[in-house]
Amino acid sequence: MSKKTDLVELQREVLKDLEATDVRDSLSLLIPPDKSWQPTDYLPDLTAPDWYEQLSAFREPAKGLSDEVLVVLIGDMVTEEALPSYSVALNSIAQDYEGTSSAPWARWLRGWTAEENRHGDLLNAFLRLTGRVEMKAVERTVHHLLNSGFNPRTQEDLYAGLVYTAFQERATKISHNNVGKLAAAEGNVALGNICRRIAGDEARHEAFYTRMMDAVMARDPENGTITAGSMLRRVIAMPGRLMYDGKDPDLFDHFAVVAQRLGVYTVRDYASIVRHLVDTWNIADRALTGKAARAQEFLCKHAERVESVAEDVAARIDQEPRVQFSWIYDREA
Repeated sequence: MSKKTDLVELQREVLKDLEATDVRDSLSLLIPPDKSWQPTDYLPDLTAPDWYEQLSAFREPAKGLSDEVLVVLIGDMVTEEALPSYSVALNSIAQDYEGTSSAPWARWLRGWTAEENRHGDLLNAFLRLTGRVEMKAVERTVHHLLNSGFNPRTQEDLYAGLVYTAFQERATKISHNNVGKLAAAEGNVALGNICRRIAGDEARHEAFYTRMMDAVMARDPENGTITAGSMLRRVIAMPGRLMYDGKDPDLFDHFAVVAQRLGVYTVRDYASIVRHLVDTWNIADRALTGKAARAQEFLCKHAERVESVAEDVAARIDQEPRVQFSWIYDREA
């Protein structure tokens, strides 16, 4: 066997060991479907006798949303709608090839997918009902993103999937919370509540993946630290980076510029996530040698390193020109 094959087998054993204890005990982080919120809880009831009045009241505050907030909201929604790609990627851990396995990893993945699915559904419906955006351009972007696929750069390293999801769930929590604050400040209380609700889901999901990686660190600290170092040495690949609307080949970069300018998701947020994970996984205090010790040293300094370039990045972002977005009828943001 190759060293990579041996490593994957070792990781598989560790993850299997987690399944009967840590994973099973953490399934309580999922909310049963009958007790969970659903998108209709936050939308006008179009079957009600006063549906038109409800819809009008719903649409009125949306008139005050800035184009910039709409752009980041759409970008977040498009990213959420690519959920099938993320579920496929995580099945390398769950190994639910039958699709109905009762094993804890498989139950988590299906439950996580079910909860995440509501996010895109709700944001999609919200945007459609506001009448503020060009939904066909948005739909085309979702289609392209799913068609292009998703590469989290976690191949041949099962721990990498946990590092990636722990990072991304915290990042999406931050992003949705900040969009919600901006929406509320612009007078849209309903959207503020929607974003906070979605961020609450992300917080529970973040807790699971962070907890699982912490359990990995307790059992296999050397390989766990090496994986964390490898994942964070490269910039964490954003799940929506391949978004394309059929017009703008740099659509994700342009969306990210707007998000950075608004303070929705910034370099400083990236650094804060790195610091949080390093502290939570107790990286600094682990007795490690060789490659793991080198990864440990890198990780312990990485947040500071990222923060050191934050001002320069922000200054460059401020110099970026406004661009047209098909999502908002080619208006500039």
